[in-house]
Amino acid sequence: MDTPSFDTDRLTAFAVALFAAAGMDQEKAATVGRYLILTDMLGRRTHGLAMAPLYLDEIRKGNLQVTGEPQVVRDTGSTVVWDGGYLPGHWLMDRAIELALPRAAERGVVSVAIRKCHHIGCLAALAKQAADRGYVALIFNSDPSVARAAPYGGTEAIFTPNPFAIGYPGAEHPVLIDISASITTTSMTRQKYTAGEQFEHPWLLDAQGVPTRDPAVLEHEPRGSLQLLGGQEYGHKGFGLALMVEALSQGLSGYGRQDAPKRWGGNVFLQVLDPELFAGRAEFERQMNHLSDRCRANRPIRADRPVRVPGDNAARSIADARANGVRYDATTWRAIVGWAERLQVGVPAVR
Repeated sequence: MDTPSFDTDRLTAFAVALFAAAGMDQEKAATVGRYLILTDMLGRRTHGLAMAPLYLDEIRKGNLQVTGEPQVVRDTGSTVVWDGGYLPGHWLMDRAIELALPRAAERGVVSVAIRKCHHIGCLAALAKQAADRGYVALIFNSDPSVARAAPYGGTEAIFTPNPFAIGYPGAEHPVLIDISASITTTSMTRQKYTAGEQFEHPWLLDAQGVPTRDPAVLEHEPRGSLQLLGGQEYGHKGFGLALMVEALSQGLSGYGRQDAPKRWGGNVFLQVLDPELFAGRAEFERQMNHLSDRCRANRPIRADRPVRVPGDNAARSIADARANGVRYDATTWRAIVGWAERLQVGVPAVR
């Protein structure tokens, strides 16, 4: 059973109040809350307000820092390295994007590598901030403290799902591509396990490397792993993507698996490009809008399922959330309300 719907503005205020009550700086709480509800509005419910109980527990344990600033390790103008000190990932990324945009307008390309960043959530929600303003943003994310996916041909997990995203401006809304090097994600696996459900397809491997639909293989010893993109036949493609993400997010930040960190966090590589300093923004939009139109006009395999461009569904989902609110499954909402009661934060009224 899902909850009744909640107004998105009230949900945002509720999320901000939760983190502020847990001791987070108001500015950081406001940024994290805004991104979590935007993520829910995008339709990515595993990475929206559902993450709040996990973040709040990390604050309680002292693993997610609620005050402070990132340490600048290096800044050449076009390249920046930060030590995030396990500050809120959404806030660090928002700061990095705001730093990169004006520099990209001057230099064309700006790259920011962040090490020791806490969880950054939905990459599409972050890339959207740059794409909405006419820029191209690429984001690559890994967690050197966590192992969930084995290298192709192996049985022992090394990688996280290693998501990556690109957002760029479109005629009516940004194109938002957000995928990972694994077929499914840790959050989705955890959600399936909690609900007692199996995956529709064998997207996991057990400890012997046998494909399975059972999410429990990631929860019990001996642990299995997430299958890489391409599965048993073409998993070398996902393997290559996983290595790419780790090279950009860990190699360029100078911190990664070789350092054997034990805290849940993340490493990020952000690159922002201004099309104006290439062939020009008008030319970029002319080419990419034409391509999007061609894709949408393509004759579909099923007449009731027309081809859509990444970002189309997100735009519809945002419009629906603004008009009709957001709902949560009962298990997720129970966990959120539990923290609200603990922190003495009022729960928003339903629509």
